[in-house]
Amino acid sequence: MVSRREFLQATAAAAALTAASGLGPLGRVAAQQKLSQADILRFDPLGTVTILHVTDIHAQLMPLHFREPSINLGVGEARGQPPHLVDEAFRRFYKIATGSADAFALTSDDFVALARNYGQLGGMDRVATLVRAIRAERGDDKVLLLDGGDTWQGSWSALQTKGQDMVDVMAALKTDAMTAHWEFTLGAERVKEIAESSSVAFLAQNIRDKEWNEPVFAPRKLYEKGGVKVAVIGQALPRTAVANPRWMFPDWEFGIREEEIQKQVDEARMEGAAIVVLLSHNGFDVDRKLAARVKGLDVILTAHTHDAMPGMVQVAKTMLVGSGSHGKFVSRLDIATKDGKVSDIRFKLMPVFSDAIAPDPEMAALIKTVRAPFAADLAREIGRTESLLYRRGNFNGTLDDLICDAMLSQRDAEIALSPGFRWGGTLLPGDAITWEAITNATAITYPNCYRNEMTGAQLKEILEDVADNIFHPDPYFQGGGDMVRTGGMGYAIDVGKPMGSRISGLTHLKSGQPIDAAKTYVVAGWASVNEGTQGPPIWDVVRDHVAATRTVTIKPNDAVKVIGA
Repeated sequence: MVSRREFLQATAAAAALTAASGLGPLGRVAAQQKLSQADILRFDPLGTVTILHVTDIHAQLMPLHFREPSINLGVGEARGQPPHLVDEAFRRFYKIATGSADAFALTSDDFVALARNYGQLGGMDRVATLVRAIRAERGDDKVLLLDGGDTWQGSWSALQTKGQDMVDVMAALKTDAMTAHWEFTLGAERVKEIAESSSVAFLAQNIRDKEWNEPVFAPRKLYEKGGVKVAVIGQALPRTAVANPRWMFPDWEFGIREEEIQKQVDEARMEGAAIVVLLSHNGFDVDRKLAARVKGLDVILTAHTHDAMPGMVQVAKTMLVGSGSHGKFVSRLDIATKDGKVSDIRFKLMPVFSDAIAPDPEMAALIKTVRAPFAADLAREIGRTESLLYRRGNFNGTLDDLICDAMLSQRDAEIALSPGFRWGGTLLPGDAITWEAITNATAITYPNCYRNEMTGAQLKEILEDVADNIFHPDPYFQGGGDMVRTGGMGYAIDVGKPMGSRISGLTHLKSGQPIDAAKTYVVAGWASVNEGTQGPPIWDVVRDHVAATRTVTIKPNDAVKVIGA
């Protein structure tokens, strides 16, 4: 039998689809312009249980471009370890050929040229095709489809329907279970309404009622697949009440609740579970630490930090899987058991190349139906871009810069602050900036763009607080997002320093002068967690700026200096 260590080494290479020639199966066929659905689905089945995992779809029903980060810094023990590798380092670690389909799907290298060659990824009708094909191959009784959350938020249609478009799509996909994060920004009443009526089990062991400390949602569910009992434990984002407005779910408390996870694992084993899975929205580094401390977890399906990883990461006896975001990937795990426990796992990260996969007709029809009331607005062109507009990365992306520029101009501000969200599609040079593109990057339930005054000292304090949330050396204190984006202001950051001393060199860009701690500045921002924030919705601010500009060009942003990373 192959040991877990041998398997991990093999799957890191095999899943990267790379051979000794330097081009793996996908790389070779793509180079020959013969990329096909069969190549994406090709898999040597194992055992009697198949788990499929999707996560962080962010309400993206249609194919899109989504550029992976060029900066993804790890701190502490995570420094230089997957998923904190990008571009050349990522390709070298996973032995991915330059210019291959894998390189395009998994890195930011030569993104524009490769995007024009390989096309878009994602689309829930294409995801449905892959899921349907695997169920046909394995049999429904052997396949478990799990959703890691951040599903009901991230598009205009999801916002307008309070997530119902995604609820309908995931039900049609016959998803078995999900956990959550951004879902909670629809408000406690709406989340409970969906959780209690949906065919998809809503699992979250770590949410408690504040008054009685009672579980709000089911903590786990036991399934029987391929004659094997599989326990799925749900883990919502532990820091939801910090990352998002607490007033939207005032009676709930979150947290990691490590001891409770252990209790859930132990109870599942007593019920006869041969496979125990944590369906997690903790973020990868949190799950890496948790896997070393909680015993008996076979697999952690990670989410929240949007990490797409073509190989599993092993911690003790637990395998960690990162399935990316925006519908770009579907993870497949085939699991064999012996004597009531896992004996082997085989894994593949399947890229959802939309040009290579036939849309599932039923899902395509449903998507057309749920988008129909908004289709005309979504297609409306506001302007065009001459620059690549992307968001993902630890610091400012060009799409964030556009949002900051919009706030500076439309709100007559000196400095702009935009949250370090990791969701929102990428636009290529020459693309139309449509209402859909704008709202894919801004559609939240607390969108008001404020305008107020802050001192230089307050601005530094904000940057320090966010930096500690991201670069704290203990993963249990990390929030899993990216740094707040700044417009009109530059700074230096040393991620290795302690809280309160990471940020230096704050500069007012227009004047070239240092930010004065005692001076007051006019600041615009959005996504404040404070109830009653006043101001126009951010999508209107961006729309008006793009309409006035017509053709957007974003200059390279060198206002943030990263030290010692």
